Amino acid sequence: MQKIKSLMARQGLKSPQDGVGELSPIENLRLPSKEELRELREQPIDPQAQQEIINSIEDVYFSTDSFDIVKYEMEKLPPILNLQDLEAYRDKLKQQQAAMRKLRPREVKWKIWALQLITSRVSKKVADLILEKQPAYVKELERVTSLQTGLQLATVMCTNGRRHLNIAKEGFTQASLGLLANQRKRQLLVGLLKSLRTIKTLQRTDVRLSEMLEEEDYPGAIQLCLECQQAASTFRHYSCISELDSKLQDTLEQIEEQLDVALSKICKNFDVAHYTKVQQAYRLLGKTQTAMDQLHMHFTQAIHNTVFQVVLGYVELCAGNTDTKFQKLQYKDLCTHVTTDSYIPCLADLCKALWEVMLSYYRTMEWHEAHDNEDTTRVAEGSGTADSEESNFDRNYVKKKLEHGLSRIWQDVQLKVKTYLFGTDMSTFKYDDFIFVLDIISRLMQVGEEFCGSKSEVLQESIRKQSINYFKNYHRTRLDELRMFLENETWELCPVKSSFSILQLHYESDEPEKSAYQDYDSDSDVPEELKRDYVDEQTGDIPVKSVSRETLRSRKKSDYSLNKVNAPILTNTTLNVIRLVGKYMQMMSMLKPIAFDVVHFLSQLFDYYLYAIYTFFGRNDSLESTGLGLSSSRLRTTLNRIQESLIDLEVCIDPTGSLTAGEERKEKVPSPHLSHLVVLTSGDTLYGLAERVVATESLVFLAEQFEFLQPHLDAVMPAVKKPFLQQFYSQTVSTASELRKPIYWIVAGKAIDYEQMLLMMASVKWDVKEIMSQHNVYVDTLLKEFEQFNRRLTEVSRRVRIPLPVSNILWEHCIRLANRTIVEGYANVKKCSNEGRALMQLDFQQFLMKLEKLTDIRPIPDKEFVETYIKAYYLTENDMERWIKEHREYSSKQLTNLVNVCLGSHINKKARQKLLAAIDDIDRPKR
Repeated sequence: MQKIKSLMARQGLKSPQDGVGELSPIENLRLPSKEELRELREQPIDPQAQQEIINSIEDVYFSTDSFDIVKYEMEKLPPILNLQDLEAYRDKLKQQQAAMRKLRPREVKWKIWALQLITSRVSKKVADLILEKQPAYVKELERVTSLQTGLQLATVMCTNGRRHLNIAKEGFTQASLGLLANQRKRQLLVGLLKSLRTIKTLQRTDVRLSEMLEEEDYPGAIQLCLECQQAASTFRHYSCISELDSKLQDTLEQIEEQLDVALSKICKNFDVAHYTKVQQAYRLLGKTQTAMDQLHMHFTQAIHNTVFQVVLGYVELCAGNTDTKFQKLQYKDLCTHVTTDSYIPCLADLCKALWEVMLSYYRTMEWHEAHDNEDTTRVAEGSGTADSEESNFDRNYVKKKLEHGLSRIWQDVQLKVKTYLFGTDMSTFKYDDFIFVLDIISRLMQVGEEFCGSKSEVLQESIRKQSINYFKNYHRTRLDELRMFLENETWELCPVKSSFSILQLHYESDEPEKSAYQDYDSDSDVPEELKRDYVDEQTGDIPVKSVSRETLRSRKKSDYSLNKVNAPILTNTTLNVIRLVGKYMQMMSMLKPIAFDVVHFLSQLFDYYLYAIYTFFGRNDSLESTGLGLSSSRLRTTLNRIQESLIDLEVCIDPTGSLTAGEERKEKVPSPHLSHLVVLTSGDTLYGLAERVVATESLVFLAEQFEFLQPHLDAVMPAVKKPFLQQFYSQTVSTASELRKPIYWIVAGKAIDYEQMLLMMASVKWDVKEIMSQHNVYVDTLLKEFEQFNRRLTEVSRRVRIPLPVSNILWEHCIRLANRTIVEGYANVKKCSNEGRALMQLDFQQFLMKLEKLTDIRPIPDKEFVETYIKAYYLTENDMERWIKEHREYSSKQLTNLVNVCLGSHINKKARQKLLAAIDDIDRPKR
């Protein structure tokens, strides 16, 4: 201390205590209060920053007692002084002063005094400069005055420092100062201990984070990680904390990766608690939108992975080996390796897996809707703060993203299923298997409609193409089967219950078909007397000893049930066609886009059945030559259309011909051939009348079933295709009953021996001279033929029920043929007298009288045809010409005979030629 004082004396300076009294009034403005000094002392100083300030003090200040501090600082001043530089330098000195006051209280007073003196002399030099250039430095003077005020404060602080040093010097011993030093050291150590404990806790954070991640407590892990990062920023000056901060950042990134994995698990199995944790974690990270983008990517990937794994599992299972080559295939190529046997189970599992993904997405949307509603309710009730614009934006973004994702997810599902559908050729599938595929896809499309309101155009088009491909092959196979059924059909009656209709053949399985037969033995519609074991036909009494139940049951089947009045007449082939119709109807209900194609194929079933019946039982070229119009123009047009569009005539002509010629021929079917077991040439069976009745009436029954289905077919047909359906019913279905005429005409033409009658009529002498009272023998012979026909008809009816329309047509045909044969016999007469004409009338009246006892048909067919011809024998020349022009129903031969025999020698040659020319004019259009 003495050294410092002597140094100041040599330099002409005074001690701080002595110098205070010599300060100017401005410099001696005021001393800081105790509170201000306490605030200055208690200002927190970072230890590291404090150390840096102490290190900035030049070493020369601590060198020797002879060092002139004031001179040293004055020499450092620049030639041209700047107020701002001086203020900055002063602040630096004040910082050094504060740091030194805490560390070296004895020496600080001398440094403070030196700094005060330096600043005072700097201020004085600045003032001298201002006096020299007063006008220019007025403003600068003001700044110097402000600097002077600051220096005065520094002076006060120095003064107070000297005072406190004196107090410390006088009031404390070295021991007390040591105690204070230890207390301060203790405080520093306590702070250090707290820091070390915090650091230790931070170092152990990674263990806790790992535990929380294992527990899938993602929000807690992120919250802990963020808190640790914030705490680490306070101690970043420690090198270990710096490394920990970097490690925490890596851990946070690792948590985000695990979050992404956890988010991907939602796609296959949605769990509310799990998803809630994941969303909370992303919300803490402030990455809600990023999470939603990632979620949609995961759903897309989940769809691909799901379908690939399902198909791969079945492919490897069917391959029977562990070859890994399938895992390297693309999904499209992998689908081609699915076997036919595993196709449906694989498709079912595939759709189920995709449904689970869609369900998870749907539940994800429900979760967000529920939480959005909760947030809205909380704000409305005042239990929560209003959402910020950012949170509102996030919610809107998530909502739109999820809504848009619905159609995107469903589109991906459709494309994957489409690829699977086209991976296998289903044209060879069994019908039930293909229907099962359609049912699966139909249900999947219903799911898609409920999922996002989509009409599933991709799936519809895919299944439409596969259905058309399958149905063409299926239909061609069914047509071939139908041809096989027809060619092996013996046209035996298939017994069914009276109320049988197409509705009783369900098409899902063959089990309900038993309903067509199960009531066959039922006694519900059997008269009471037939329920008895035995009834005497003479007395009606029940004998004591009864016939066995089995015998009665057998008799009841053969004598009663087969001849039920209302029982439909059909065959096994008819049932097969009806069954096919049901299957086609089922396919139409499931495949509305190909409804027209199915209806078209359905019509071909009926066309082929009709054409087969006509070919087997109705084709006879001689029928057309009769001119009776047995086949209507509509029927002929229908038969020609069927033959051109459906029948492969080349195969019919050349059975050895190739069946692979052209796409058009692939859609055609060879004409069927009647089974050799069916005999149509026996007169005892009326030339296969029973078989003809079963065949024809089964066609009529089938037409009635089609009529019943018309409203259902019309409902599924596209509007532009409905004319086809209308034409099919008006031109084809309605002509089924018209086949009765040509088919039964053949029976009628052979059942009566018309040729024998012509021969007998030719032997009759018609130029008699007297009126005859006895008819000719040919009339009795013809009536006997009709009686025999009636007996045979009765015998046939015991085998097959003959409906009244069929019976009437048969009798009508026979009578018409007989009457026309009579006219033809009369036309063969060479000579005829008036008495012979009377004999003709007698014969015909006798025939009519006896015939009316055999049949109930009224009026007798073609009765007027015969009577009009007989009456024409009495016409004159003028009346004959008019009569010929009015009656074109007669043949030219019959008309010519009238001219030659009736008029005979009563007309000249010219008149005869005129009448013959008129006949020729009538006959010319017929040729």
